[in-house]
Amino acid sequence: MTDTLRPVETAAPSPDVPAPPESRTLKRSIGVVGGTLLTLSCVTPASTLFVVVPDLFGSLGTATALTIAIGSLLCVAVAFCYSELGTLVPSAGGEYAMVSTMAGRLAGWLVFVLSLLVVMIVPPVIAMGTADYLEPVLHLDPSLAGAGVMLLATLAGLLDLRANAWITGVFLVLEVIAAAVVAVLGFAHAERGPGSLVSMEVGGTGGGADPVTAMLVVSGLAIALFITQGFSTAVYLSEELENPRRNVARTVLATLAISTVIILVPVVAITFGASDLAELTGGDIGAMVTAWSDSAVGTFVSLCVALAIVNAGIVMVIQNSRVLFASARDKAWPAPVNGLFARLGRFGSPWVATLAVGVPGAVLCYVDLDTLYGVTGVSVTGMYLLVAVAALLSRRGAHRHAHAWRMPLWPAVPLLLIAVLAYILTQQEPSHLLLTGGIAAVATLYWALYLRPRRDTRWLVTVPQDVHEPAGP
Repeated sequence: MTDTLRPVETAAPSPDVPAPPESRTLKRSIGVVGGTLLTLSCVTPASTLFVVVPDLFGSLGTATALTIAIGSLLCVAVAFCYSELGTLVPSAGGEYAMVSTMAGRLAGWLVFVLSLLVVMIVPPVIAMGTADYLEPVLHLDPSLAGAGVMLLATLAGLLDLRANAWITGVFLVLEVIAAAVVAVLGFAHAERGPGSLVSMEVGGTGGGADPVTAMLVVSGLAIALFITQGFSTAVYLSEELENPRRNVARTVLATLAISTVIILVPVVAITFGASDLAELTGGDIGAMVTAWSDSAVGTFVSLCVALAIVNAGIVMVIQNSRVLFASARDKAWPAPVNGLFARLGRFGSPWVATLAVGVPGAVLCYVDLDTLYGVTGVSVTGMYLLVAVAALLSRRGAHRHAHAWRMPLWPAVPLLLIAVLAYILTQQEPSHLLLTGGIAAVATLYWALYLRPRRDTRWLVTVPQDVHEPAGP
């Protein structure tokens, strides 16, 4: 790589923006438990189960559980890459800081743009699902409900991170309860057996069953990767985790394991319990719960899901504001913009960056985002691909002997991951690939025309050093 990062200590100061003061370093305030609560909330098991998974049921039918299981196995390899890179580069910049450090600043910039696509699209898409699950008690327009959730999440995101860990922890308990109720009811009213998980039912009730094809599973893997994607939030919080060299890996791997169970078990139960193919592919899980029990239980589950979506909005705004804060601190934008996004409020949160991601998210709730599911899948897959490349380069030079968590089976894991993710990209819709690629091309032009000519004063990725961090293992 020809345009790699210099160490932070030797980066030239910007002539137009003073070097960030110590107050612009986020304070370490949470441990593994708080980090896991926040990260699990960003995976949003219940909101993912009730908002995103129904779309997979509609296209994959009984193959949905198998596709999610394969996606989760791929995410284990991704989690290994995140854990190693996150302990080597504990920065609020997350993926872009890791990739910039290991693979060069252009690669890091492209990862930042892909992550920005994801963080701007996903929260409003999830938030608009609130209206469906408030329907038993209140009828709301989906766009209005989504905008309200985004604004509420923005206000919560302005608070201290420790306070948000407790808020999201309470909501997470309700999420898990809702998922557990669905799982118990689905298994108790099973209409089919384990064999249905490896067959794709076609037609209506009484229709035949076709075996799951590899192409069918691959077509849904990009969305399946997105379903558990939130485990990567741990690296965004690494700058605020105590002892990140140890706790980042613990948080990433624990979150992936727990979220997979919370999501996959109810998906299997729903597959077993749906009375027929039409009910399963219709994806109305609330109606299934009501049919399996009564309206009171259905209402309870629906309200828990609505709270889960609010929870998801809070954590996503927290995560996204940290990305924008870090990009400004690393001088990715013109000087006035950097100064605004790098400001910290009285609670230690980047308040301008929080408003900058929350308010546009509320506006996006009034935009048709159906096709952006595909763009999100392509963006997540491309981002994971570049992270895997960075993991392949993580043991060169000074990083070879750095004190960090190290993945097993390196370099086989990142090599295999690169090959699989590249293949998954080739199987996505051409329109989604073209749209995402066009955005990446514009970002590359910005890099070539603005950032690269100012390489000594722009896009200087910061990796904060913690003087209290132990030097030994």
